[in-house]
This record gives sequence, structure tokens and C-alpha cells, in this order.
Amino acid sequence: MPVPHAVIAPPRPAPTRPYDRVKRLLDVVGAAVLLVLTAPVMAVVALLVATSLGRPVLFRQCRAGRYGAPFVLVKFRTMLPPAPDRAGDGDRLTPLGRWLRASSLDELPTLWNVLRGEMSLVGPRPLLTEYLERYSPTQARRHEVRPGVTGLAQVRGRNSLSWEDKLDLDVRYVDTRSLRADLSILAATVRTVLRREGISAQGSATAHEFLGTAHRPAPAQRDRTPV
Repeated sequence: MPVPHAVIAPPRPAPTRPYDRVKRLLDVVGAAVLLVLTAPVMAVVALLVATSLGRPVLFRQCRAGRYGAPFVLVKFRTMLPPAPDRAGDGDRLTPLGRWLRASSLDELPTLWNVLRGEMSLVGPRPLLTEYLERYSPTQARRHEVRPGVTGLAQVRGRNSLSWEDKLDLDVRYVDTRSLRADLSILAATVRTVLRREGISAQGSATAHEFLGTAHRPAPAQRDRTPV
């Protein structure tokens, strides 16, 4: 997948903290261990996706990483391709896809993004590059750190939250990140997944598109909701 070169960087880099150096080491070790432990599960999921949805098994999409730099996110596919009779996400999302999302098993391949240094185990969720120009200056600070497989917004309501609340929590994480905070978020993520909370936004099969805030209005575009 081609990656666009034009990005909008956040207003300033985040001050480096001692934990940031340890965090990268923990990300590499944690992602490597999880990839080994979940390899049999991923093999089964890949087979199910290939049988139910066909190929490709993996979903790839350009997302904004640290400082807005684009990278290709990798997940298991959960949707059928667009077609005249299935234009919306609700029509494209299969029963298997719903189960993969509810269990968060579709996220397992993103551990490769963590190993590659494009993501962290904990941080703001990576969103579409189109959203970069729609953030307020404060919201853009979510890109001062690497995006995460899970994050503060994911354990505080996930897609049931408004975009403004999610982005506020992302910035709060940037300002309060620590080893203790990350361990707490990882533990809360397990509870959230087991309870299957906040999987989709109200009135949507996934999440509504972020169109910007009152500070930076953006014109409506065709639905390209991150999955």
C-alpha cells in the first residue's frame, strides 16, 4: 500500500521522559512474547478469515503515527469488500467480523507494528491520516507519542465515547504517561475485552467518522471510518 508523504506534524514534540526509553524496550519484549504465545490463535483466525471472507486475510490501511508520520496498520479483515448491495459498514461486517472485533482478536497482527517501532502497546489509537488537518492544536498533541494497540480512551469507553472525549483522553495520556499508567491500562484492557464494552458507537456498526471540532471544522466526506 502506498504511503502518502504529506503529513501535518503536531505543534511541538513531547518532552522526553526517562520512562520513554524503558517503554520502547518493554514494547519490543512484550510484542515479541505475545506474538509467540498467540501464534496458534492467529493461525486459526487467519484460516477462519480466509474461509469466510476470502483473501486477502489481512487488512492494511494508512494511519498517522508519531508526529503524524504515516505508516501501514495491519489487522485481520472483518469486512466484505464494498458492493452496490453493501455500501455501509453494517452491511459489510460479517458475523465472524463482529466476533473478531468484540474479542479484539482482529488486533493481534498490529503487534508487528509494535515490533517495527511504528506503534506501542499503550498509547492513543492510530487514526486515519485524513484526520490530521481536522484536529485542534490541543488534539494534535495526541501524536507526540507512538500510537498504541490499546489506550486510555479504549478502557474509558472506547467507541461509546464522543470524539472530543476520546481525543481529550488521548492528550491526557500524553501528559501523564508512566509505567504505572501503562500497566493499569493493560490490565483494564483485559477487563474491557472480556466484558465486550464500547465495541461500536451508537447508531454505527463501528465508529463515526471524525469531521473535526468547532475549532477546526471539516467538510463531510465519504465514510472512511477506521476499522
